[in-house]
Amino acid sequence: MLQEKLKGTGVALVTPFNEDLTIDFQGLKKVLSHVAAGKVEYLVVLGSTGEAATIEWEEKLKILEFVIANNDKKLPLVMGLGGNNTMAMEREVKALSDYPIDAILTSSPHYNKPSQKGIVAHYQRFADASKFPVLLYNVPSRTGSNMTAETTIELSKHQNIIGIKEASGDLNQCAKIVANTVEDFMLISGDDALTFPMISLGAHGVISVIANLLPLEFSEMVRVSLSGKTSEGMKLNQKLISSYELVSLEGNPVSLKVGMKAYGIIDHHVRLPLVSGSRELFEKFKKNA
Repeated sequence: MLQEKLKGTGVALVTPFNEDLTIDFQGLKKVLSHVAAGKVEYLVVLGSTGEAATIEWEEKLKILEFVIANNDKKLPLVMGLGGNNTMAMEREVKALSDYPIDAILTSSPHYNKPSQKGIVAHYQRFADASKFPVLLYNVPSRTGSNMTAETTIELSKHQNIIGIKEASGDLNQCAKIVANTVEDFMLISGDDALTFPMISLGAHGVISVIANLLPLEFSEMVRVSLSGKTSEGMKLNQKLISSYELVSLEGNPVSLKVGMKAYGIIDHHVRLPLVSGSRELFEKFKKNA
């Protein structure tokens, strides 16, 4: 069952760039080796952390193909596919039909600020078009609109929608989703720092930013917490609090890439309109390592 394969820690993979801002495929290979050694449960390609907004479609396909070819542990693979043009997204998901993808993660339409009725209609049409199971993604800080618990509950009735990555920061909303959806509908944390409390509410795991940097430590906290060892999970989570703060200081993925440079994994280059993080943040990561 796919929901079991996606229980635990998914890594929202960072996309490394060379100094000339071309894709750094050697860096991406290092990232894949690093997270696989960290015993994460699955990979998420080209989400917000992967800077999908500034990556062209042909580049996206090359990245996807590279991840597939270098996924040595054959971890389940989720593809990020976002946008605010429903018909264009239908075409894109159909173009992916022959790729060995396990699910699609797709954020609520940004900028348009659709009504809740519009969000429901958008996702229902997209899920109808997709041969892959669909994970919703609620991230109001990026999209400009919140998907209410009632909207998620309604969408959970669609046979091809299997869960939601929740990054609203509203734990009451998360609790409502768990209480009013079927048991195998997945609530997935979209905020590393809230993953521990969300698991206590019934979340199935997390799609994580910090797991690019600390895959072993973070995924162990998630597994322990999911196993019901709350006290042990809390202690592991407390050790990660300073890292959560550092990864968020100058925005995602800017801060993450600074941390990964400090840890000697990849360089810190990002594409405009993002700009590289500060030397001060680099030094803070060095001290935290």
